[in-house]
Amino acid sequence: MRKFARITSAALACAALSACAPGGETRVAAPALPPPSYSGVPLPPGAVLDRPGVAPETGFAQDTEWEGSLRPDNATPAERIPDVVERGRIVVGVDQSQYLLSYRDVTAGDLRGFEIDLAREVSRDIFGDPDRVDFRFVGSQQRAQSLQNGEVDIVIRTMSVTPTRVASVDFSTPYLTSYVRLLVPRDRGILSEDDLPGTTVCVVDGSNLVQLAREIAPQSTILRTRTWADCLMATQQFHADAILADDAILAGMVAQDPYTTILPRRYGRQQYAVGTHKGDAGMTMQVNSTMERLRNDGTWNAMYERWLSGSLASPSMPELRYRATSEAKEQQ
Repeated sequence: MRKFARITSAALACAALSACAPGGETRVAAPALPPPSYSGVPLPPGAVLDRPGVAPETGFAQDTEWEGSLRPDNATPAERIPDVVERGRIVVGVDQSQYLLSYRDVTAGDLRGFEIDLAREVSRDIFGDPDRVDFRFVGSQQRAQSLQNGEVDIVIRTMSVTPTRVASVDFSTPYLTSYVRLLVPRDRGILSEDDLPGTTVCVVDGSNLVQLAREIAPQSTILRTRTWADCLMATQQFHADAILADDAILAGMVAQDPYTTILPRRYGRQQYAVGTHKGDAGMTMQVNSTMERLRNDGTWNAMYERWLSGSLASPSMPELRYRATSEAKEQQ
């Protein structure tokens, strides 16, 4: 009886394990596993999802109607910006997570990138020393506000010239031209905007690309994050399928994640310029004097070669853009 019970138990055990192999060996059938899911991974802090079909509030604004910046005069830095010269340092609003443009090197602990080098060149022309800069991190939504509140002297943070921004801040002549494109992970099957319906497109909240994303991807969910680094993380965690951004920004993402690619179509042009306090003619002209030097002595080319060589960002410094003489005199 006990022997029969043992045999019966073994048979039941085999049945429970799906099958028994010849010779008494037990074969366990592998359970059917669901595909990898990242549904348990939270969205980046502060991220917001917009349902498909939200109409753009405005059209994508470009800088074609901008009258231009202020041509520098022959004054000295002490005459143009006496308060900054007396303080002995210039306060610059930057990002700290845009690889190649403005990021913190985790090994060395310092800030590096094309825009960081630009800030140091502005300092060089004011003080004769490129290191007399106080860097302050400002979010994408706080760029204009940080100038208006007097928290920074200038902003160098992929701040493109748009009609809305021109109403609240002044700009230097542009320092970089970039084009809006899509970045996608190679495994998502997205070859153009025709493949976007039903996907999620990521943009940074507070950028002028939110409206453009709604325009070119009306059938997509729009994920708005605080930073571009959060957008890249969102694609890696399957919260987003594409990123709409300037190719100068996307270049840093591709360098960090080789499993991504930038699609060729351009959706608009962006020109980055240094933001200054509205009405601060002295600071605007001081920055523009640096822009002219960078253009003339080859420093801009060296900066591009160091940080952006091989990217899709324009390899030429933008043309100097100055307003008419009469308008410039009124501004001063």
